[in-house]
Amino acid sequence: MSDAEQAVRLELSEQIATLIVDNPPVNALSAAVMSGLEERLRAAHADPQVVAIVLAGAAATFVAGADISRLQAIGSGAPLGSGRSLAAILPLVESGEKPTVAAIDGFALGGGLELAMACNARVGSTRCRVGLPELKLGLIPGAGGTQRLPRLVGVQRAVDMMLGSTQIDGRQARELGILDELVDPGSNVVERAQLVARELADGRRELRRALERDDRLEPLDDARRIIADARAAAAKKHRNVGYPDACLDAVLEGVEKGAKAGFSREQQLFRELLVSDAARGLIHVFFATRAAAKVPGVTDAGLTASPIERVGVLGGGTMGSGIATALVSAGVEVRLKEVDDAALEAGVARVRGNVERNVTQGRITREQGDATLARLRGQTDYAGFSDLDMVIEAATEKVELKQQIFRELAERTSDRAILASNTSSIDIEHLAPEGAAGRVLGTHFFSPAHIMKLVEVVRSAKTSPQTLLDTLGLAKKMKKTAVTVVNCPGFLINRVFMRYGQAAGWLIDRGVDPYRVDRALYDFGMPMGPNRMGDLAGLDVSVFAAGIMDAAYPDHAYRSALRGLLVEAGRLGEKSGSGHYRYEGRKAEEAPKLAGFVARARELAGSPEPISPSDEEIVQMALFGVVNEACRAIEEGIVVRPGDIDVAAILGMGFPAYRGGPMKWADGIGARAVHDALADWRTRYGAALFEPSRLLAGKAKSSASLLD
Repeated sequence: MSDAEQAVRLELSEQIATLIVDNPPVNALSAAVMSGLEERLRAAHADPQVVAIVLAGAAATFVAGADISRLQAIGSGAPLGSGRSLAAILPLVESGEKPTVAAIDGFALGGGLELAMACNARVGSTRCRVGLPELKLGLIPGAGGTQRLPRLVGVQRAVDMMLGSTQIDGRQARELGILDELVDPGSNVVERAQLVARELADGRRELRRALERDDRLEPLDDARRIIADARAAAAKKHRNVGYPDACLDAVLEGVEKGAKAGFSREQQLFRELLVSDAARGLIHVFFATRAAAKVPGVTDAGLTASPIERVGVLGGGTMGSGIATALVSAGVEVRLKEVDDAALEAGVARVRGNVERNVTQGRITREQGDATLARLRGQTDYAGFSDLDMVIEAATEKVELKQQIFRELAERTSDRAILASNTSSIDIEHLAPEGAAGRVLGTHFFSPAHIMKLVEVVRSAKTSPQTLLDTLGLAKKMKKTAVTVVNCPGFLINRVFMRYGQAAGWLIDRGVDPYRVDRALYDFGMPMGPNRMGDLAGLDVSVFAAGIMDAAYPDHAYRSALRGLLVEAGRLGEKSGSGHYRYEGRKAEEAPKLAGFVARARELAGSPEPISPSDEEIVQMALFGVVNEACRAIEEGIVVRPGDIDVAAILGMGFPAYRGGPMKWADGIGARAVHDALADWRTRYGAALFEPSRLLAGKAKSSASLLD
């Protein structure tokens, strides 16, 4: 049996040919599946015994999209190749001699949904999930999705689904018109699809082709308005990229000129996007995120993760309440401990407020909200801590306080309970009580912890593999992306991005307008510039953390006096109403008084000669240092792979995902170019901040990739 025949099986029963895609684990559209589909479809259409065809997937899923190994090759620069495309096969599905019905269970995403929409009818289970998430990869649907979906659900719904990469369940899909019939999970989806196929063959059900429909399309003027509004909204949400516009262009072409013209436009745009920097960057992130879950010596050691179902959280402040919210939302029972009743009441109220917002904003139902809050228990003592699987400490960032807490936890928890700290800078080994070091690690969440997807899982030299594995399992349960790092001051993100803030201070001390620095980085794609970010975090917090980081890494540090001067004047940032900016609520406006503080900071820096960098040079001065420090972290073994840095930077700092993360972005520029720019600034300005790392110098000399 050929690979194609194995990838797509054909079963004939009572004149119905059922084609079953069988490509574990998710029935992705590999080359073998494509060939198998075409061969089996042609055979079924030619067989006089067959009156109708059903398309289904093995192992309780339909088709979850493109073959990820092929996407990985494209992301690494491989050509598209000459293999059979899904778009070329779909006419056999939609307009062949025999009617076709899709039997959808599990996922039908991307090309999987495009395959289903080409069928003449679709039957799905209530648990199925459908969507066109191609824009997450910097692409658009490339097999007619921009044409068939609007004709099934209308332009407004289709545009919303595609631009949002939204997945919807079976009930929603039936309501919108993607599914023709819906069956309960206990029912046999394939059997029902076979009955529908026979009805189509017998003429008892109208045979419909999605590309020929126009009954769900809005009137032309309304459709144009919908697309124009969507374009304006996308321009605000997606900066510096073309794929949202490309998706809308394809839809508009189809609405105005018909499905054939729209499909031709879709194909052209898809091919252009496939080789774009944004697609390569986002595909890199796709695979880097999955690779981050693999930790050598831990996930490949044959260990079995123990489920974590009961967790204690110490501290109900902003971080502690956020962590508790994330845990109870993931189905974990939580004991939230505070020092007194007043602090406890405030902490519980924060958790309740977080959950209530999810209810009011429609993310969860009222019943789900009540069940979530029922998993939270507040207390001011250690009652019940002996039965917990894990405790996460989220107290004030003071070494002595945390050490005391960990001594108490070691006495009041079982020997199997994991003890974790949410510290952002303190050495994990300094917190571990004697005899308990193997079950101690760091879980550095990012604020707000119930929303941000990143958690740095920090292991010390003594953290056991089982402790780490179980914690990674909890992060996955919480729908967080865990990046495992080795214990060091600042861990990963705070360490490498300290150069971001330092470079901003250096530029300001050399006469560059602070607001211009922020605008240049914002225009590059960062969610905000370094000065606005400092205001958001709190300048007092920033100055405190800077002291720790400067002491840890003195050889390459630079510290402008500006932030310290602002703190001395009570300008702590957004929380005090002024910092680098002045604030009306959360709205930031340029502050005229900042100029006086900048002038004083320049005096304290020795009034260096002003410089006039371009916006591109501002971006490079701010971010080449991040890449340089990341190279040091790699050299020291702080992270497993460069892609981990990209994932963490995107999820933790908002680095633009379409650029692939700082390492992918810099690799596109070239290690030699990055090194030479840093070396030039080091020589020209005498700033140790720009001293190239050994690893970067080696990469530049050998012209090696920063991603190796």
